[in-house]
Amino acid sequence: MGNEIDMIEGCRVGKNSARQELYTLYSKQMLAVCYRYTGDLDAAHDVLHDGFIKIFTHFTFRGDSSLGTWMTKVMVTQAIDYLRRQKRVNQWVVNEEQLPDVPDEASIADSGNRLSEEQLMEFVAELPDGCRTVFNLYVFEEKSHKEIAELLGIKEHSSTSQLHRARSLLAKRIKDYIRYERK
Repeated sequence: MGNEIDMIEGCRVGKNSARQELYTLYSKQMLAVCYRYTGDLDAAHDVLHDGFIKIFTHFTFRGDSSLGTWMTKVMVTQAIDYLRRQKRVNQWVVNEEQLPDVPDEASIADSGNRLSEEQLMEFVAELPDGCRTVFNLYVFEEKSHKEIAELLGIKEHSSTSQLHRARSLLAKRIKDYIRYERK
């Protein structure tokens, strides 16, 4: 195909070559988005598959944002729906007493510069479902705690607690990784 506009128009009318081009251009990036939310590569592939089916059967892109941003929103919605279907929603609420102590984040941030993006994403994938979901929505999708609470059907306080817990767990994981790496 010639350009993105031709590809978009082709997808709107159901042209398979346009769909193939869209998949080829965006599947790797969208798989990374799905993996960030599911924390499991097989599940990420399932979500990716469902997301592209939704995109191809209901191509509602209007150009209000970039094509990649629109597709990311579709994939995030699919990932959250997947987590709900898997009954992993009940893990989204955390009690205050379950929160770990927060390590010194300033020293960890300095040492964190030595981590590859791939390693950091692996640490994010290891987070419990609720923490990972809130962390992703807050950090990558730039949602407010109010928006996250509405989207996930939780209290705003639960969103802030989950983000705090996610940051604490990531900080501890990075600190342990750096300590182990130095030996």
